[in-house]
Amino acid sequence: MRSFARVHARNRLGRIGEGLATAHFQRLGFRVLARNARTREGELDLIVFDGETLVFAEIKTRRSAGGAGGLDPHETPLAGLRAGQQRRIRRLACAWLADSAQRRPRARKLRFDAVGVVVDGRGGLISLEHLEGAF
Repeated sequence: MRSFARVHARNRLGRIGEGLATAHFQRLGFRVLARNARTREGELDLIVFDGETLVFAEIKTRRSAGGAGGLDPHETPLAGLRAGQQRRIRRLACAWLADSAQRRPRARKLRFDAVGVVVDGRGGLISLEHLEGAF
């Protein structure tokens, strides 16, 4: 069983990565529609829109190898994005679209992106990998 401190640290790491990914999308001209959007089946990390494309983004954050529980230098955070999770994210997106039909923007395109974020022990950005249309 995980300790409360470990779960809290993992949640904090996830929030840091989501914040960095959000800023990245905003620099690209996207407007944030939702962060940690809840549906009946689960949670979507980030939903953004640039006036044409609606993007559902999955954010994977890891700590660099310099810290405890850090990333293996040969592994990318996106290696953790498995086929089952991709199917789950698609289902969550469908649920969000159905639940948000009245308030969501009309988009010409729909895309699923993945963002891998690596931070140092203090939460500073080391690298950010953005895969458009990842799945």
